[in-house]
Amino acid sequence: MAMLDNGITKLYYTIGEVASMVDEEAHVLRYWETEFDSLRPRKNRAGKRVYTKDDVDVVFRIRHLLRDEKFTIDGARQALKREKSGNGSVDSDRVQQLTEVRSFLQKMLDRVKD
Repeated sequence: MAMLDNGITKLYYTIGEVASMVDEEAHVLRYWETEFDSLRPRKNRAGKRVYTKDDVDVVFRIRHLLRDEKFTIDGARQALKREKSGNGSVDSDRVQQLTEVRSFLQKMLDRVKD
């Protein structure tokens, strides 16, 4: 979960906030929702999309596959399915390692803030 400057942990993000985080337009995220089953943010009572930390992680992964790894939409969809089923090979290992590094850095940041 992300920490805001005032120390409050944020549970949900708007589509605009997520789009800004990944440097994409909101319409691109809405399109990705139609193409990737793993990206299904909930909607609040007002009908606005609310992204959880897990949703944001999926968006970052999709962006990495499409923009950095140059996958097609179909190729990225298949890569996400492989990762989800546990057959993600090297990419899955990299994601796991990066997740561990992120967790370590978050713990260090929490220590510094205390």
